[in-house]
Amino acid sequence: MFGLGMPELLIILVIVMVLFGASKLPEMGKGIGQAIKNFKKATSDADEIDVTPKKGVTKEEPKGGDEKA
Repeated sequence: MFGLGMPELLIILVIVMVLFGASKLPEMGKGIGQAIKNFKKATSDADEIDVTPKKGVTKEEPKGGDEKA
């Protein structure tokens, strides 16, 4: 669709190196890798926190509510 071949990718890499410097590239790569890993984990795992109320559960009074304002 966009026709990105090897020459275009090399040009993009050179531009990124000029803008950010060679010392920042490993940090950026690590951050992008962690973001991708977290995204994949979030999409593949079952819901860890389910906030939907279950049927038949009643709302309880908060404890320690004896004091009146």
